Amino acid sequence: MTQKHDIQLFEDKKIRTIWDDEKEKWYFSIIDIVGALTDSPNPRKYWSVLKTRLKKEGSELTTNCSQLKMRAADGKMYKTDVADQEQMFRLIQSIPSPKAEPIKQWMARVASERVDEIQDPEIAIDRAIEYYRKKGYSEGWIKARMKGKDARKALTDEWKRTGVKDQQYATLTDIITEEWSGFTTREYKNYKGLQKENLRDHMTNTENALNTLAEVSTTDISKKKNPKNFDENKTIAKMGGHVAKVAREELERQLGAPIVTRLNAKHLNQIESDTEGEI
Repeated sequence: MTQKHDIQLFEDKKIRTIWDDEKEKWYFSIIDIVGALTDSPNPRKYWSVLKTRLKKEGSELTTNCSQLKMRAADGKMYKTDVADQEQMFRLIQSIPSPKAEPIKQWMARVASERVDEIQDPEIAIDRAIEYYRKKGYSEGWIKARMKGKDARKALTDEWKRTGVKDQQYATLTDIITEEWSGFTTREYKNYKGLQKENLRDHMTNTENALNTLAEVSTTDISKKKNPKNFDENKTIAKMGGHVAKVAREELERQLGAPIVTRLNAKHLNQIESDTEGEI
């Protein structure tokens, strides 16, 4: 299975998903869907009880559901109960909720949008840009963020070429991030007051630029040195991060101020607006 992990938003709820290129279908985290449907403080327990009831009723639904590794709140990958769109529709029927029909429509739209994106990748880019605009990000920030997405894709493609496994990406990313910023990804998020949010969506323009420089440098060095194992990839990740570290330290020397800040997306739009007003 060639997998594409993604986070989809239903209202304000985050739903973990995996796209299977071979079967051309989405797999949705059952626990996340249950949480969105029920607003339960413990969707995992809700699903456990429901699963037991369905088994007693002789339903084959729980037997046919799969388990795939998905990223948890702590950043690690764990096996998670998942269901494809058809299975999830049947499962939703077992959960009394006024959100049942809206979430079915949302799932159908997610599936349709993915097919459209495969046929025309620019649709995915346009959709991401519109998402950030609605969130209030400036055009300059959006351009920097999109460049960062391109750099990240090139880096993960390079890692894949050299035999790095998906579950090892987080380790290499931590090495790069800590080398240039002084923080691991988790420490960086804590510094900005984030929890499950995407760190890159909460970086300033300069932070995003340095992070992109680190990942571009790692990609270029990897292509040149052609690492043969994971340990060699870790060394190259540190080298790529160091390039951005040197740039950060020089810029901080010129500015007389730190580049890595506590600012997050809650502040960025207001800062841009204030700056434009002064100009």
